[in-house]
Amino acid sequence: MKKTPLQRHPPPPPPPPPKFLLSFGYLSWDWVKSGVLENEPSIYPEKTFQLRTKSPPHIIFILTDDQGFHDVGYHGSDIETPTLDKLASEGVKLENYYVQPICTPSRSQLITGRYQIHTGLQHSIIRPRQPNCLPLEQVTLPQKLQEAGYTTHMVGKWHLGFYKKECLPTRRGFDSYFGSLTGSVDYYSYDSCDGPGMCGYDLHEGETVAWEQSGKYSTHLYTQRVKKILATHDPRQPIFIFLSFQAVHTPLQPPKEYIDKYKDMGSVVRRKYAAMVSCMDEAVKNVTYSLRKYGYYQNSVIIFSTDNGGHPFSGGSNWPLRGRKGTYWEGGVRGLGFVHSPLLKRRRRVSKALVHITDWYPTLVSLAGGNISDSEGLDGFNVWPAISEGKESPRIEILHNIDPLYNHARSGSWEKGYYLWNTAVQASIRFGDWKLLTGDPGYSDWIPPQTLSDFPGSWWNLERRTDILKKSVWLFNITADPYERYDISEQHADVVRKLLARLAYHNRTAIPVRYPADDPRANPELNGGAWGPWVGDEEDDHWDDIVWMKSKSRKKCKQCKLKPYFRKMNSRIMSNRI
Repeated sequence: MKKTPLQRHPPPPPPPPPKFLLSFGYLSWDWVKSGVLENEPSIYPEKTFQLRTKSPPHIIFILTDDQGFHDVGYHGSDIETPTLDKLASEGVKLENYYVQPICTPSRSQLITGRYQIHTGLQHSIIRPRQPNCLPLEQVTLPQKLQEAGYTTHMVGKWHLGFYKKECLPTRRGFDSYFGSLTGSVDYYSYDSCDGPGMCGYDLHEGETVAWEQSGKYSTHLYTQRVKKILATHDPRQPIFIFLSFQAVHTPLQPPKEYIDKYKDMGSVVRRKYAAMVSCMDEAVKNVTYSLRKYGYYQNSVIIFSTDNGGHPFSGGSNWPLRGRKGTYWEGGVRGLGFVHSPLLKRRRRVSKALVHITDWYPTLVSLAGGNISDSEGLDGFNVWPAISEGKESPRIEILHNIDPLYNHARSGSWEKGYYLWNTAVQASIRFGDWKLLTGDPGYSDWIPPQTLSDFPGSWWNLERRTDILKKSVWLFNITADPYERYDISEQHADVVRKLLARLAYHNRTAIPVRYPADDPRANPELNGGAWGPWVGDEEDDHWDDIVWMKSKSRKKCKQCKLKPYFRKMNSRIMSNRI
């Protein structure tokens, strides 16, 4: 491949190695003991043999919520994950894999294959009371798989909007849906709150409220649903299952039987978090066991991914990476992921191929025999040859995001951006070995696992950077310095300029931010006590009249008319002048 000008620039010498080692322990595996696996009848009991067929593969995509980069056994964690360790060791570990720093953006990019600047979801998440959802004109991944002859099912957390029925999973390409629509619910009661006194029930079967399932632990409940789907589907027909676990997002509510093995952990928060990870690990074991039991496994592709980095205050760990969930440091965007499949041509290896969550869309559609030639504007690439055969990744660049509504860095300016880019704006991009951040990237500390106590003020050996507020531009050679310890922006001003120009280029392709004010009609008390659609499909959207504002200002504005200031601000955003 011909090298680009940026790639020709020699990287700086590698930094000194950190004072720690990551251990890679592969634990024993027992497919017969399946934990909480139930003896479910199958309408295809004779299909328990290994299917030898050239039909499109069954695709099982497992997404965990807020699981940290360090929170898996094969990354040296103190949390036991024998299932994930075994699947990853026998498949391909993705060690140069990126997601988004928070929930909605990762899910939107997975399901559309597009950067969030191309779906209007650049800022924050979709809140329960916002009349907002994944743009309806976007053709989703499950819709493309349906075109290819797949039966599609989603189980778990949606978090892509639900204010209209047209926004629901069953209207976006899934033949069935069972799960929660909002971003966070109680694991047993399925209550979800969006502020004091604004709570409602959130567990849905298709487009109806599943009141009767209250009291059942969500990780177990979702696993049972996947097993039921596998037991009743004909394995001769291709199936796509998107299992979007609520685990291990807060609230920290593990079943008691999983806590005992972590009783010696000093932090109660970390102990509960670890127990929830172990519970999820066992759930993955049960799903994989069912794939074997019902005859899917030999023609299946299992993809495991987290949606963003872990949050140390909630028990997660991204060590040795910098930062946490919600930031554009590696701890927020470096994803935990692997692919396990008998169809892989080169297994039992670690892949350093650059992969982004948008890549799953074209990769899986192509793997399914679908057509992506009519999907113009995709930001993802087909990375299956890189994963399966070890070929070079077609991706050399990742736009982590451009968020014009996030708090602007006081130290940023057009001048510091060589008049190519306003460095006060929160943005991040990776090109080859280089990674650039501007604006306020978010919480920037390194938090070793031993500092995860219940009281942040009592943390010891916490590495803090006090100069963070004085800067608005950072540059790292992320290959030589994956832990972002050595800012080299001053030594490589030419690279900074080129990457700032790339940010400006991408920003010219962005669509307006969709971040409307709360709609009082969303109150669950007005909708039978549950969260669900509250706007009729016949009601027109008026995106030109949306209040484009920062979250801190939302409480001050109750009307939905666009103030002159915000109209001017939005115009400047889209003309690339801020």
